[in-house]
Amino acid sequence: MKLKFFLFSSLLLGLTACSDDNPNVNPEPEPDPDVPEVSVAKLVTINAGQTYQTMTGFGASDCWTPAFVGSSWTGSREAISELLFSSEITDGQPQGIGLSFWRVNLGGGSMEQGDASGITQTSRRAESYLTNDGTLDWTKCEGQRYFMQRARDLGCDNFILFSNTPPVQYTRNGQGRSDSGHSSNLKEDCYDDFAAYLADVAQHYIQEGYNVTHISPVNEPQYEWNGVDQEGSGWTNAEVARLARELDGTLTERGLSQTNILLAEAADWEYLYKLKDGEDRSQVMAAFFDTASDTYVGDLSHVDNLICGHSYWTDGSWDGMRSVRQQLAQHAANYGLEVWQSEWSMLDADPSHYSTSEFSGFDAATEMDIALYMSKVIYNDLTVAGVTSWSYWVAMDAYRTGHKNRFLLIALEPTGWDGGWGDVSMIAQEGTYRATPTLWVLGNYSRFIRPGYKRIGLTLNEVHNFFGSAWISADGKQIVAVYSNLSDKAVRLDETHEGWSSTPRSITTYTTSATKNLQEKVLASDGTVYLDAGSVTTVVYDLN
Repeated sequence: MKLKFFLFSSLLLGLTACSDDNPNVNPEPEPDPDVPEVSVAKLVTINAGQTYQTMTGFGASDCWTPAFVGSSWTGSREAISELLFSSEITDGQPQGIGLSFWRVNLGGGSMEQGDASGITQTSRRAESYLTNDGTLDWTKCEGQRYFMQRARDLGCDNFILFSNTPPVQYTRNGQGRSDSGHSSNLKEDCYDDFAAYLADVAQHYIQEGYNVTHISPVNEPQYEWNGVDQEGSGWTNAEVARLARELDGTLTERGLSQTNILLAEAADWEYLYKLKDGEDRSQVMAAFFDTASDTYVGDLSHVDNLICGHSYWTDGSWDGMRSVRQQLAQHAANYGLEVWQSEWSMLDADPSHYSTSEFSGFDAATEMDIALYMSKVIYNDLTVAGVTSWSYWVAMDAYRTGHKNRFLLIALEPTGWDGGWGDVSMIAQEGTYRATPTLWVLGNYSRFIRPGYKRIGLTLNEVHNFFGSAWISADGKQIVAVYSNLSDKAVRLDETHEGWSSTPRSITTYTTSATKNLQEKVLASDGTVYLDAGSVTTVVYDLN
């Protein structure tokens, strides 16, 4: 049934105008400041009977600065954690973005090594629970443990433990960075030790009451990680498969039935389905899930029909990102795989260098422009690739001159910060923080599309600057639509609803723009939805 929505002013038709000699007639109402004078009508159909994937959640990672904020920023850390994990709405303002996944870095021990780690960015040296005498010290990683606790307390109860490098005690060069080329930096005789360590940490946190759903044992294995910026190791497909088998057996021995292995954090989507930069570390889906492959691990007890990759380097233009994701979805379907996207930030410093890019150029871009560009990536990952989980890269970092909000959700400015890279003592010095538009735009999705929500049909005249998706709750009582209007004109929705009540009990919008951070507006049950120019808007329909 098609809904015909009208502006509030239409209610005045047929009423007697006010005049000085008729003082009892109601005066003409004040115009609604949130209703734009000029808007473009867009036809939209939301079909609850047409269903697609079910979401498991949205997340971010605790690399690298939460280790310092959680232990040293005692006056700010509570409020910072609320921005990430709170689902509360107070006086019409969401207090946070309600992340449902928290990715926890199992560091390699570079922090304990100091300069001997070979990692010059001291803020990116990470602690390990493993000590040199082989025992585990659970008092370490204090800052990370703080954010884990706050995540759980605020309702985020899905934890993924991920590893950039094996502990330095197990690496060939004794460091968390690598000199082993594209092969693993893990010693040949330490696969079982590394698997045991991963299981030890998972078991500890499960016993502490945390829901550790997955262990991700390798990260971006296609890179060699021989620089001095951060921990990392390359891996071949054969090495990853060997580690997965070892870890699977260890998890089974420990009885950790709730924890599975997440493979394989590919550096970009293309590594999952095509030959790229070497046969031994690309075509990852075929390597792990083709039964004829020597590296097949699809029969392991702790390996789901699930593959994981990153959205980096494949986001240069609307048509380009859609083409990559269409191929990804087709290959995943061939192997019966669910797909997760576990890392994105604007790693490509300026997507405008693509001849077909719609991005205006990084120098001219505002922080909101970058957040709107992210909304394109999220949308195409959800609707074209069909991912069931989507995570941003780092939740917070020190704000660096010229970076804007390319790499972070929450910008930190330690006391005395000069906008450069600084050292660990400066980052540990509590200062100020602020939420960026990337946080709030991610919140347009994460706060409202909850685990268990299923994507439903949404038909509109989709273009690179206007697009949207719709979702229904597991109990069928709520429908959520998220629209991105990147144009310079407001949009007025002319909606058709199929497969659900034409008159919701209530309609509420949450808008993020250059001047709004998930700003709430409650509409009449038959009200008209407007989308600001340059905005991402979530529309929540509570059904009868």
